[in-house]
Amino acid sequence: MIDYRKIITLEAGKRGGKPCIRGLRITVYDVLSWLAGGMSRSEIMDDFPELTEEDITACLLFAAEREHHSVSIKAL
Repeated sequence: MIDYRKIITLEAGKRGGKPCIRGLRITVYDVLSWLAGGMSRSEIMDDFPELTEEDITACLLFAAEREHHSVSIKAL
């Protein structure tokens, strides 16, 4: 399994300190939004050739881990 901690970076001065991919200016949020909007992994990598399949998987793992540790919300 991929260790997303080796791919997802946090830098205070970059993109407002949001989680980014390998120090790039592409955030985890960007990738998740593209996937949620219907883009395939191939389409994302075509539009952003600096991204890899592993980067996209790392974003999903990061989001899953964050969700796993989030506080549950009552009465959704």
